[in-house]
Amino acid sequence: MPSSSKLNVSNPKVWILIGVGVAGIIVLAETRRRRLKSRNAIKEDFGSFVERFELSPFPQPPPPAARLPLSGLTFAIKDIIDVKGFVTGFGSVDWKKTHEVAAKTAVVVTALLQSGATCVGKTIMDEFGFGITGENSHYGTPTNPNLPSHIPGGSSSGSAVAVAAKLVDFAIGTDTIGCIRIPASFCGILGFRPSHGIVSLVGVLPNSQSLDTVGWFARDPSTLRHVGHVLLQLNPLETRKTRRLLIADDLFQLSKVPKWKTIDVFKRVTGKLSGYQTANHIKFGQYISSNVPSLKGFHEELKNQTLISNVKALASVMSILQRYEFRTNHEEWFVSVKPRLGPRVSDGVLAAINTTPENIKILYKIRSEMRTALQALLKDDGILVIPTVADPPLKLNIKKGAFSEFLDRTFALSSIASMSGCCQVSVPFGEHDDYPVSVSFIASHGADKFLLDTIVDMYSSLQDEVSTVSNSPPLPDINGNMETSELLKEKGNAAYKGKQWNKAVSYYTEAIGLNDKIATYYCNRAAAFLELGCFQQAEEDCTSAISLDKKNVKAYLRRGTARESLLCYKEALLDFKHALVLEPQNKAANLAEKRLRKLIS
Repeated sequence: MPSSSKLNVSNPKVWILIGVGVAGIIVLAETRRRRLKSRNAIKEDFGSFVERFELSPFPQPPPPAARLPLSGLTFAIKDIIDVKGFVTGFGSVDWKKTHEVAAKTAVVVTALLQSGATCVGKTIMDEFGFGITGENSHYGTPTNPNLPSHIPGGSSSGSAVAVAAKLVDFAIGTDTIGCIRIPASFCGILGFRPSHGIVSLVGVLPNSQSLDTVGWFARDPSTLRHVGHVLLQLNPLETRKTRRLLIADDLFQLSKVPKWKTIDVFKRVTGKLSGYQTANHIKFGQYISSNVPSLKGFHEELKNQTLISNVKALASVMSILQRYEFRTNHEEWFVSVKPRLGPRVSDGVLAAINTTPENIKILYKIRSEMRTALQALLKDDGILVIPTVADPPLKLNIKKGAFSEFLDRTFALSSIASMSGCCQVSVPFGEHDDYPVSVSFIASHGADKFLLDTIVDMYSSLQDEVSTVSNSPPLPDINGNMETSELLKEKGNAAYKGKQWNKAVSYYTEAIGLNDKIATYYCNRAAAFLELGCFQQAEEDCTSAISLDKKNVKAYLRRGTARESLLCYKEALLDFKHALVLEPQNKAANLAEKRLRKLIS
């Protein structure tokens, strides 16, 4: 070996090099260990917490005082709520860096501590409370315990996940445009949005004061009600009322869940319980069209006027109002700091900061008219039944095009309580196609105790019935005589021409029951369903017709119309295009395609 390559162990420099190398290996190993530990910690809490700490409850008063109502329960709070000595992060790294620690603890947190509960930390949220997916590009996305590859819903995502994962007994969030109700639905738990202005917002960062509420999650109705009694300062003694139920048939057309797994379950349960009137069915879009006159200006641009378009217009007003008030609250900070924004919320936040609506007064007028309209509809004994969301949870990192339609359909439902100020509770209803299902109950402003008591009253029976039917198939069709089915079809056609839509549906249904292999029967029934505003049924019938006859132009046209009414614009456009391929000169298909291209662009 050449002398230059020999290692002189007596040289101090050699030992220094060896020491540096060993130290480097130790540092690298420690870094890897800490990263692994950090990943495991996230898995343990499903990524729901942004900060862990413990706030002890107030001491239990000595006997003969009653036990504190929330004694022994743990809870977490959304990182939009102040805790003394901690910086309220608002879901943003830049916000946290540029703000001081809170000088006081929020009123809602103090009330819960005084009632015996223990706070164990702050939870992740969408940046600035501006999203509904639960994704946060800075802090990570909390893992939906039931569907790890799908969004948990937001903006109170961490709070919902903490409850669903059984990390806490209940959790506090805020609900502006659906931020309690949507994650409750996607995570399969109970979520309560109280009447606007009833629960204190002192110590809670504002998003949009006209829409903001403090809400909460729980896994069982008893805990949900106990928390409600504390935050709403309710009198536990109240005369029991008869409950009047109103099912919004047109809104359930937005839902992809069959009605026998939602509406029919609900009707069967309430039919067996005492104190419930027989459910009535209403067209909610038609009701607000007649009773919220100032709303009409927001959907004049929609050529295809439908009952659903009224609710979509309401959602548009809600979004504009939120953005206007968000800008009023936070424009100065955004202009001076220029924060980094995640891709999911950047469009909404930048639109809020950079635009001002032309007619501010009309937004508040619609809000006032909605409050009056819902009070008149529900009074103090009514409960409106609607789907909480229209779609199952999206997969993580979904593309922007699909996300846009998802927003439209989701906001169409969440805008009702947000714009009226009513209280709403989202109730889990089992699963459909392995996705969580939920139904919401809305009561008039101030009827929070009535609504909480209703859920406690019916919850057990609802879950029993849901469990029974969740995996049951619908009743099979019965084959019959061809000649009789044709006669029924003709009767259906006559009823349709006489504008007797319900009778037409009945005749076509009988024809299908006798012979379910004729595309025309399904296509004709779809036409009657469209006239009745039953868009989901119309879409399903057209799909059945197309499966039997691939060249049925009418089926494509009618399915496109149904999908457009359900706010599924891209799917509708494909149907109209298919109709044009089959029949290039079809005027209805041409007009519909042009209209949808403008709407999508």
